[in-house]
Amino acid sequence: MKNGQFFYDTNGQHINAHGGCFLKHEGVWYWYGEHKTEGFDGRFAWKYGVHVYSSSDLEHWTDHGCALDMVDDPESPLLRGERVERPKVLFCKKTGKFVMYFHSANKDHSRADMGVAVSDTPLGPFEFLYAERAEKGVWPMDVTRRDKDPKRIAECPTWEDRTPDWRYRIEQSAIVGRDFERGQGVRDQTLFLDDDGKAYHFYTSGDNSTIHIAELTDDFLHHTGKYTRMAQGRWQEAPVIFKRNNIYYMLTSGCTGFLPNAAHGLWAENIWGPWFEFDNPCRGEDLATDAGPELTWNCQGACGFFSGGKQYVVFDRWNMKNFIDSQYVWLPVEFHDDRTFTITWQDECVPELD
Repeated sequence: MKNGQFFYDTNGQHINAHGGCFLKHEGVWYWYGEHKTEGFDGRFAWKYGVHVYSSSDLEHWTDHGCALDMVDDPESPLLRGERVERPKVLFCKKTGKFVMYFHSANKDHSRADMGVAVSDTPLGPFEFLYAERAEKGVWPMDVTRRDKDPKRIAECPTWEDRTPDWRYRIEQSAIVGRDFERGQGVRDQTLFLDDDGKAYHFYTSGDNSTIHIAELTDDFLHHTGKYTRMAQGRWQEAPVIFKRNNIYYMLTSGCTGFLPNAAHGLWAENIWGPWFEFDNPCRGEDLATDAGPELTWNCQGACGFFSGGKQYVVFDRWNMKNFIDSQYVWLPVEFHDDRTFTITWQDECVPELD
């Protein structure tokens, strides 16, 4: 796959599956992602909510169309023209179901819900179950007295009350307390299936100031109520999670919308933390676009996949003028003895197969 260019399906059409995930099931790879359309408004879900492709070799991708559809019901979170972002899919061995989580939002992003859908097959159609905020009436495992301080809760600004000092005001207040009753917001998110079969939901919360880690029920359809926070006040999003030799790793971006920024790397011995952050893991330069690691080669992480004994990260290169022309970058991950990792630019990536 030539990076920073269009990836084409077996019909000769460029693949339209952004911010999504890869799932391998019974020897077949499935690529799920956001379906983008023309223009700046192409960032909204006008046609499909989630598009799906399949491949046996990570090179030749067959288009299977819509996995999760939008509807014309104005009361539905899947109203055509709203937002379905960062779709992630896991297979639940206990139920035999495929479970999808996504960030469900309206056009102005004031709604911050987790959407959940389920299917009997990897190709769908996925049945929409619900969209809601997370952990209503539940404190995180790492709750502090400050989080429950009524004065700090009252001082916490809202998403609509964004002023030049808004981020500072969020950091100085008690946003988890502000959202205790109505539930914690869910924005950029991903799923992680651990070696023991436990599944976890990582999502940006606190109006993007913090990342939450939540345990899923055995059927993957709900949170158990056990959750904690990481990277508090670090304003990171687009989490990509992977694991190697019993160490958990995470790649994130900063919070600048669709504009590129420097990536962050983190690692932990326990999924609940503590998580340790290290310098930007990106290396090298894309000479074709003069884009370097300080802007993640004009990309943002979408997901990771493991194949042929190697870990890879999939990036989106957003085209804000015409979202349907957004492109992809695939790159391998190199791990180091100090528990950091690096990702080095390559003009082309050919993943090794199992």
